[in-house]
Amino acid sequence: MNYGKYKFEQAKKEKEARKKQKSFETKEIRITPNIDNHDLEFKIKNAQRFLEDGNKVRFTVRFRGREMNYIKQGEEVLNQIITLLQEVAVPEKRPILEGRNMFVILAKKA
Repeated sequence: MNYGKYKFEQAKKEKEARKKQKSFETKEIRITPNIDNHDLEFKIKNAQRFLEDGNKVRFTVRFRGREMNYIKQGEEVLNQIITLLQEVAVPEKRPILEGRNMFVILAKKA
């Protein structure tokens, strides 16, 4: 067998495998703990579009200055987002606080 032909066939198989491979991207949406209802609805509409495209969505609540005293309010916002998107997405974990940011990652329902 010709070695050049063998290498060509291998490269062709690898290229075909990469075409069929599906990659997931994580999109991030940042909000504050005192977000208004209309703004939240707009962000949720964008999140639904991202989920339909096959991406994961990471909602991040950023606490600035004295907002760190209202961590409970940020957690309530994230729980509200989870309930509004429960038909389309499931949370991978419950909301997590990391420094001045609290986040939750949502993935599309199977």
